[in-house]
Amino acid sequence: MDKRASSSRLLFSGSDWDFATLSRTYDAIKSIAHDELGLDTYPNQLEIISAEQMLDAYSSVGMPLMYRHWSFGKHFLFDEQLYRKGLRGLAYEIVINSNPCIVYLMEGNTMALQAVVTAHAAFGHNHFFKNNYLFRQWTDAGSILSYLDFAKSYIARCEERHGLAAVEAILDAAHALMEQAVFRYRRPPRLSSEKEREGIRERLEYEERSFSDLWRTLPRQKDEDEPSAIERSAQERKKKLNLPEENLLYFLEKNSLVLEPWQREILRIVRVIAQYFYPQRQTQVMNEGCATFVHYTIMNSLFDQGRIGDGAMLEVLQNHSNVVFQPSFDDPRYSRINPYALGFDMMQDICRISMEPTAEDRDWFPDMAGNGDWRATLLDAWANHRDESFILQYLSPALIRKWRLFVLGDVASERHYEVASIHNERGYGKIRAALARSYDIGETRPDIQVVDVDLLGDRHLRLEHKVKHDIMLEEKGRDATLRHIRNLWGYTVSLAGIDADTGATLYERSSGQIAESG
Repeated sequence: MDKRASSSRLLFSGSDWDFATLSRTYDAIKSIAHDELGLDTYPNQLEIISAEQMLDAYSSVGMPLMYRHWSFGKHFLFDEQLYRKGLRGLAYEIVINSNPCIVYLMEGNTMALQAVVTAHAAFGHNHFFKNNYLFRQWTDAGSILSYLDFAKSYIARCEERHGLAAVEAILDAAHALMEQAVFRYRRPPRLSSEKEREGIRERLEYEERSFSDLWRTLPRQKDEDEPSAIERSAQERKKKLNLPEENLLYFLEKNSLVLEPWQREILRIVRVIAQYFYPQRQTQVMNEGCATFVHYTIMNSLFDQGRIGDGAMLEVLQNHSNVVFQPSFDDPRYSRINPYALGFDMMQDICRISMEPTAEDRDWFPDMAGNGDWRATLLDAWANHRDESFILQYLSPALIRKWRLFVLGDVASERHYEVASIHNERGYGKIRAALARSYDIGETRPDIQVVDVDLLGDRHLRLEHKVKHDIMLEEKGRDATLRHIRNLWGYTVSLAGIDADTGATLYERSSGQIAESG
């Protein structure tokens, strides 16, 4: 009798699933996520997709709507070949930062795995997207899907009017600059509403009808004593450029003298998409750690309540172990620190410090240790940090020892590495700071900015690359990107490498040199 009663409480048995089972399990997961963990999420939209649809989602950076470009097809074929040969598996799910939050589930998943990825994506990632300050300030989950619909249809119309080759050339150049197409230090312009986008379409169509390239060929009249109206306008415009400018696509969109209105709008579309993904690059450890902690906690709670059986829980734990597996540094499979593993361990460590702190924890985390409320502590951390600050504030000496972390000093002029920091009182702080810096985009991504432009003369556009730690740009990629900028700007473009510490010029390369060498 007890056994039958226990079996009747199970949400599912076996590996097969149907939509009724998915719905029943979703409701049980939602109850724990909201009532026990205190998560705050967007409404969810779960969609079941095939392996080929998952590969297609890979190629279009996970978005359900995307304009056409040859690079997406290239990525699709590359991933498909690896998948067909058994050299790469597919993600169990993809989640989109939108409102409603869209979650793609693989149709080949077992029911236990569907439950895990529902908890992971539909509630863990969903809560993080909705509540983390970077996503709240820098993305608009409610508008992104309608904006992508606008982008897809707009670029399709451009292909019809101007030809595939012309549109492809602009997209190639814009994609080459996506890494330098974000606002890092100031708030980006908000996404336009549907009404505003309709106004944009009408304005661009009018500009295209009235635009005449002949105006550029008219000679300018010069007055040596008094600058012309055009020159005065150029002087005023230069003052408004607010140089240096970190967002290269934004600068080119607003200031290039050779781009037509439809080309400017394509640059804007690409930089808006680049900005949308910018917070995700800064929060991978936190985002994946949050989602992994949420699915682990929810699935254990369902097991404790008797809602899933022993076999299902064993499968859950096996998949969880695969997700958080961290190869050692001398393992052939090692490539980097697994963000799922580090994030999950840090979330669990925060719970331990909140509930059962040691004397060491009380010294390092006096405000958090023993507060008795791990839920509130985690919710606060998820909302108010990015990877760099999260690691800098919450990585404990106990976790440093568990992970066996230490710092290697790498000096180019020396033949050997130096062990710069180890597990002692001074070393813990240095290890934590060094690991945090490795997740700082300002440290790991090239800092390239527009610093000057001669609008009145030869219109020479000058860029500067602040070189940190003697790390130069790869020459082939640098020159190819300069050619793209030259095509978008229309005049000479130069890039100077400036030592970030001394201010010395390390190299200088211009689009003219590239053309001559080519």
